[in-house]
Amino acid sequence: MESSKEKSSRQSRFKTEGRRVGLKPEKGWARRNYNYLSGRLLPAMVKKRDKTGTDGPLEYPPLAPGEVEIVWIGHASFLVRTPTFNALIDPVWAKWVGPIKRNRDPGVDIEHLPKIDLILITHAHFDHLCRMTLRKIVDGSQMVLVPEGVGKVVRKLNIKGFQEMHDWDSFNFKDTEIHFTPAHHWGARYIHDTHRGFGGYLLKTPEHNVYHSGDSAYFDGFVEIGKRHRIDTALLPIGAYDCPSGREVHMNPEEAVKAFFDLDARRMLPMHYATFAISNEKLCEPLRRLKSAVEEHELDDQVFAPEEGEQIVFSSEAFASSDE
Repeated sequence: MESSKEKSSRQSRFKTEGRRVGLKPEKGWARRNYNYLSGRLLPAMVKKRDKTGTDGPLEYPPLAPGEVEIVWIGHASFLVRTPTFNALIDPVWAKWVGPIKRNRDPGVDIEHLPKIDLILITHAHFDHLCRMTLRKIVDGSQMVLVPEGVGKVVRKLNIKGFQEMHDWDSFNFKDTEIHFTPAHHWGARYIHDTHRGFGGYLLKTPEHNVYHSGDSAYFDGFVEIGKRHRIDTALLPIGAYDCPSGREVHMNPEEAVKAFFDLDARRMLPMHYATFAISNEKLCEPLRRLKSAVEEHELDDQVFAPEEGEQIVFSSEAFASSDE
């Protein structure tokens, strides 16, 4: 017989607790799931995967002080290069995530990556934490940062060390401060482990700050993050907003632009769209809506939507000249 404590714990998983979104679906979830299975998931399984990225290896020339190179791999995966180290955020090279097929190739072949020094994981969902990918990358020399409760998921991998992070925790790596920031989402890898944490990361290099929000619905926490930290480049999700369950767990493009303003960031790169059919909107819709929002707010010189594998180098000198 289920005890009152067990019953309370089970029920709590279905409720929203602060910034943690519960599992309980909204009214109409059965119809939305049918539409998702018939209109998105099954067609994506048989669709030929789009080839993206470069045909050959990328070149990784040294970066000058104040420069940061950002390469979108696809979905929420990024390669971030600084003058002193190379980092991967939410690296996922898998062609399938369970029954969900990857619709676009990774922008860089995993064999063509530079030496990776640091890996940041925003939460334990399979489309953000891929152990198959990590096994191919980690060689015992990398540092891995994960949210609280996620350490056990990566503990058996060949990792030099890992650190579990709580909201607003910081970690020093070489010449950079890495801050773990709140989000409005959920972190369970399976339904029973909703205790696992989730969030985003701010990489505060000596001259350039890069913020990766992780998965998040829109929430007032973006204002607080922007007040605490200067953000030069914000990597924000724009897709998977029409969730079959009806739960608000991701931002739509217009909300991402609002978050961009809340953060008071200097520029924005979109992510979390077009790669996996995990929601009811068409894969092409998020970018189209983002472009409309960018035009409406006259943000053409601040919002960039690179292709997978496109190397973009940002320099702090550009900010210095624009502030004069």
